[in-house]
Amino acid sequence: MTFRRALHFPHLKPALFYGLGGGLLIALLRYIEYQHFVRAYPNELYGGMLALIFTVIGIHLGLRWTRRQEVAPEPRPFATNPEAIREIGITPRELEILGLIAEGLSNREIGERLFVSENTVKTHSSRVFEKLGVNRRVQAAQKGKDLGLIP
Repeated sequence: MTFRRALHFPHLKPALFYGLGGGLLIALLRYIEYQHFVRAYPNELYGGMLALIFTVIGIHLGLRWTRRQEVAPEPRPFATNPEAIREIGITPRELEILGLIAEGLSNREIGERLFVSENTVKTHSSRVFEKLGVNRRVQAAQKGKDLGLIP
């Protein structure tokens, strides 16, 4: 069997690579006076070898796991539930107020964003609470999400 033909076997390349690497390591250890080094620093040598092995294994597993991550599908855009809007009787402005309440804005911040007074925001908020049958902002936001009024 020729050398060129032998390279077509998938397991031969890694075996040759590791064999050559092992031979080079042995030659290197002989070069730095292996016997003296191991006897003088046995704990450091074994600790370093162990650290190197775990580092290589960690890098290998990290690359392997991050390579196989699946990408989540694109979320489809939110569409309001027109039946729930008609059934509840909520106006577009009240729906806008509900969305801003769900974002966590205060009455003052909502008023500034919509260019209306704080009292107007309070009026719209109380009507939204009444139509949804809730008493608090968090309850209104949750019920709005459950009914498909806001994302």
